[in-house]
Amino acid sequence: MKTTCPCGSKLSHANCCEPLLLENKTAETAEQLMRSRYSAYSIGKVDYLISTTHPSTRHRFSRKEIEAWSKSNKWLKLEIIESLPTVVEFKAHYMQGIDPPKVHHERSTFVLDNGKWYYLDGIFRN
Repeated sequence: MKTTCPCGSKLSHANCCEPLLLENKTAETAEQLMRSRYSAYSIGKVDYLISTTHPSTRHRFSRKEIEAWSKSNKWLKLEIIESLPTVVEFKAHYMQGIDPPKVHHERSTFVLDNGKWYYLDGIFRN
């Protein structure tokens, strides 16, 4: 049975984000990395989230907080608002417990460093 990728691409997980999450393949674009990071949040791949954050900003993020955020939410869907070469604006829809659905709206910046894409930082939107 094929499982649809959590990132919303409509591809199977095996043909979309899974090779990235298993680190058998690297992202070819900032959007592809963004989608794989959303998938990582949805299935709790914390090490992947840390390894795909640029080393220059990695210190800003706590493994414990990333893991808690990943596991405390039910990730519903990813909506790409705008995708540019180094910037991806998105809405991640999720639920926390029995609360109504929420939206994490962010404009993220990515950097290509030595042939590998990394998440650099993001600006939260309302």
